[in-house]
Amino acid sequence: MHPKIWVRMGCVMKRLENRVALITGGASGIGKATAFRFVNEGAKVVISDIQDAKGAEVEKELKALGADAMYLHHDVASEESWKEVLSKIQAKYGGLDILFNNAGIGDTKNIEETSMEDYLKTIAITQNSVFLGMKLAADLLKKSKHASIINTSSIFGISGGFGASPAYHAAKGAVRLMTKTAALGWATQGIRVNSVHPGFIDTPILGNAKETEFGKVLLQVTPMNRLGLPEEVAAGVAYLASDDASFVTGSELVIDGGYLAR
Repeated sequence: MHPKIWVRMGCVMKRLENRVALITGGASGIGKATAFRFVNEGAKVVISDIQDAKGAEVEKELKALGADAMYLHHDVASEESWKEVLSKIQAKYGGLDILFNNAGIGDTKNIEETSMEDYLKTIAITQNSVFLGMKLAADLLKKSKHASIINTSSIFGISGGFGASPAYHAAKGAVRLMTKTAALGWATQGIRVNSVHPGFIDTPILGNAKETEFGKVLLQVTPMNRLGLPEEVAAGVAYLASDDASFVTGSELVIDGGYLAR
């Protein structure tokens, strides 16, 4: 059955019953799919983003399903914005159990064409946001009996890809290792930390690229010869968030249709 249909039907176990989850970049793509997956598994979900109209619409859709959901405007590169979001979560829910550091942006130029301004912007949103999220949410998460952090890295946090996008590779590689060191630091403090590494996923970030020659290349280099679905990544995130992964920390879950197996 198509994963999206499977999730929307609610045919999942309630592994996240009454847990509070924050999903950054939750207004679209993988973040949005994960929000639906989490509420189907019983979680109370806070989605944050800078796309306010889309975020409000996702909140509306989730509430229509009977979910306890809230959208918050959130600049993930800003320490003050993180503090404000976490303060609102604490005020409404009294705590936090799951942090999905999912927000990020990419770049496409080669290293000679990448400006310092563009490089630092990608690092701020894609890498620094993960640092801020883990640092500032730590106190709330330590009070949870089921604390789990999932950080979105990428196949390009492990491989060199196509030889371009230096800021994106640098940021996603940093997320990968920041995940591991945080996992070790908190191994006896009740917070599990893992990373997910999506391959080429059919999300709005691809835009019209799917219909171009580059889109054909993405299929050619993916052994399964198709793009992944956001719901397929969300399923992996839900596993890492749940007690099914209670002995899993510092790991990297690759969801890429076989790309890195080559």
